[in-house]
Amino acid sequence: MTTQLLREFYELCDGGVCQDLLTEAEKRFVRDGGMMLSGMMQMAEVQNGNGRVYPQKILEREVQNYKKLVDDNRALGELDHPEESVINLRNVSHQVTDIWMENNKVMGKMKVLDTPSGGILRSLVDSGVSIGISSRGLGSVSEQMGKTIVEDDFQLICFDMVSEPSTPGAFMVRENKNRINEVFGKADRINRALNKVLRD
Repeated sequence: MTTQLLREFYELCDGGVCQDLLTEAEKRFVRDGGMMLSGMMQMAEVQNGNGRVYPQKILEREVQNYKKLVDDNRALGELDHPEESVINLRNVSHQVTDIWMENNKVMGKMKVLDTPSGGILRSLVDSGVSIGISSRGLGSVSEQMGKTIVEDDFQLICFDMVSEPSTPGAFMVRENKNRINEVFGKADRINRALNKVLRD
């Protein structure tokens, strides 16, 4: 199977933030002029708009792996999807500050950064534009009973902010399997290996 760049789209809460998800400190940050975005970021066991299904155990594993990036303040995302798997720091607009599973839903919170792309994102949200979040990851898929199933080699890279899903063909870009080592550093690969050993 060929490893591909997989991208999925979900719309955030009305106005970009679910107030009941924010802590008091985060609400203070917002009152002081900061911007937080929150909502559902991904969903397991449901065929999405791109026709793909993410198994629950795969998303649970990737959320656990992604939490390490969140804890290290490295969970960054871009404004719009690039055509590559590497996060380009010049286009970073936000930082994921929390991520967790609620049944089959991946939920999360993001801080809009004071960067050029973050400024654009803030202006769009302030103008009432419906903003969505889209996951980006590397992995292969297989066809099973008329559905496209994401395989166990899937690795979540980041969550990008997008306006709307593009055509289905634009969500999947072929990538070389060797690119995974360019995206995930040695520490990330060690953490993934340890998580796998602990699970087994």
